[in-house]
Amino acid sequence: MILRSTALGAVAVALALPATAGSLAPAEPSPAVAPVAAPGPMTGDWTGFYGGAQIGYGDVQDDLEGDGAIGGVHAGYRYDFGRFVAGAEADYDVADIDLGGGDSLDGVARLKLQGGYDLGDALVYGTAGVARANATVGGADRDGDGWLLGLGAAYRIGETWTVGGEILGHRFEDFDDTGLDVDAITATARVSFRF
Repeated sequence: MILRSTALGAVAVALALPATAGSLAPAEPSPAVAPVAAPGPMTGDWTGFYGGAQIGYGDVQDDLEGDGAIGGVHAGYRYDFGRFVAGAEADYDVADIDLGGGDSLDGVARLKLQGGYDLGDALVYGTAGVARANATVGGADRDGDGWLLGLGAAYRIGETWTVGGEILGHRFEDFDDTGLDVDAITATARVSFRF
């Protein structure tokens, strides 16, 4: 009986050896695979209405020249498509820019479209639109229409506040039929409340 059990055990071991022989050989090293980092989650959504104030500096060039402080208010709406953000904004700046000879730039109103890239808590964008400037030229109150292009950035502070800045280049040709061409560059710091 012992002999029979020993013989059966030997047969079982003999049959199992070929099946395990491959696992006794040293394993081939597998190439290291670097983990792929998933894109970080975006921390917020830029969709919604907002309004705020800005303050900065304006530089007028071409047929009229001068520079000085500007400041005003803005309001707009943005829609966040994921990584791309589009929006529209209206703003108005009161200006204190002496253009010499009793002439002055008194204010600028703008309607702008925005297109930008959502970086989570930050937004960078380009903007284009139309502008209407109010100025005193030759002793008369005059309004001239033009266009603008610019760049801006906003950074979210909490859920409702953002801070940022904007640089705009303006062009007013034949300002209010005076024959004067006017270029202006403005740079402003902005704070906004998101509704």
